[in-house]
Amino acid sequence: MTHFSDLLLDVARVRKDFPILDREVHGKPLVYLDNAATSQTPRQVIEVFDHYYSQMNANIHRGLHTLADEATAAFEGTRETVRGFLNAASTREIVFTRGTTEALNLVAQSWGRANLGPGDEVLISQLEHHSNIVPWQLLAAERGFTIKVIPVDERGALDQDAYRDLIGERTRLVAVNHVSNALGTINPVAEMAQVAHQHDALILVDGAQAAPHEPIDVQAIGADFYAFSGHKVYGPTGAGVLYAREALLEAMPPWQGGGEMIATVSFDTPTTFAAIPHKFEAGTPAIAEVIALGRAIEWVNSIGLEHISAWEHRLLEHATESVAAVDGLRVLGTAPDKAGVLSFVVDGVHSQDIGLLIDQLGVAIRTGHHCAQPLLAQFGVDATCRASFAAYNTPEEVDVLVESLQRVISMLR
Repeated sequence: MTHFSDLLLDVARVRKDFPILDREVHGKPLVYLDNAATSQTPRQVIEVFDHYYSQMNANIHRGLHTLADEATAAFEGTRETVRGFLNAASTREIVFTRGTTEALNLVAQSWGRANLGPGDEVLISQLEHHSNIVPWQLLAAERGFTIKVIPVDERGALDQDAYRDLIGERTRLVAVNHVSNALGTINPVAEMAQVAHQHDALILVDGAQAAPHEPIDVQAIGADFYAFSGHKVYGPTGAGVLYAREALLEAMPPWQGGGEMIATVSFDTPTTFAAIPHKFEAGTPAIAEVIALGRAIEWVNSIGLEHISAWEHRLLEHATESVAAVDGLRVLGTAPDKAGVLSFVVDGVHSQDIGLLIDQLGVAIRTGHHCAQPLLAQFGVDATCRASFAAYNTPEEVDVLVESLQRVISMLR
């Protein structure tokens, strides 16, 4: 087994970049283990906001003055940073959104509305976050296509045999997450993309939980669409990304109308639209947030996603081994390939009670259904406790988690 000392990540140096990790909660040192919901932000990213608003606050793309030029250059610089992060073929394939949810809705409302109708099928998985379920349900009710669900097995892994049985000549799209936010299961999206393309279907990958944890190559995956959020990859809220193949974006109609996304507007002739990706970026974007997202990705690259992934995997192993000593605790999600998410329930104790009391000891975990109600229903529960790891977490924090769980559970029984 790999030891922490063998891994090429200096966690003490990493932690120095995160001011919030120095604070206390209820008189206890903060142990932040809710990273699957939102990761913390390094000072290098926080500083972007001060610099932007104090030195170059201006709207982008339209002004000719110096501040507008500087803001536009910084904004578009992030587009190139994201292109490299995903290994997209061109910056024309990178659309900025408010986050993964908006990106998935964009695909549904633009590509889906233009291409789906009665007789068509969309495959989604039982592992999906609500943001990759509800947009398709809303559109299916309007357009008349059918949604089919790829099941999970008892370990929380997608049933690939069932996937191959479900997909067919009527399948137009496979919408699946890269990593489950509720269980940490890593899906074989490259293999699933190959199967989808063999049936002339497209694949949309929700990468919100993968982007912070492992290198992503959309070309190697064969993704037609790929989405992620800035606030899960050490960046700000309000900024996210939709990657889509250039040919798809060219053919897709705009989703929202307004400034920036047009070429010409007239009352006498049809409106014409800007070139991609600007056709899908109506109005003033979250300029500072997008620039800060670029800085967050640069920070991640400076550490190395391969090192982050190895560190988090060891944390997950340590946590999984350690919670086995907690009486009545059951881990949900034991797929052989997992990211740093530990979801569990405790016999006779409600997850919400654990979450509230463990917070009094300075430990932040997530409790609830994690916007994955169909998945939890499959396991016969309505809520779990979820600890999720990031580059700045330590094995000592895992030990604090386990000690706190034992203390809290003994109080509740």
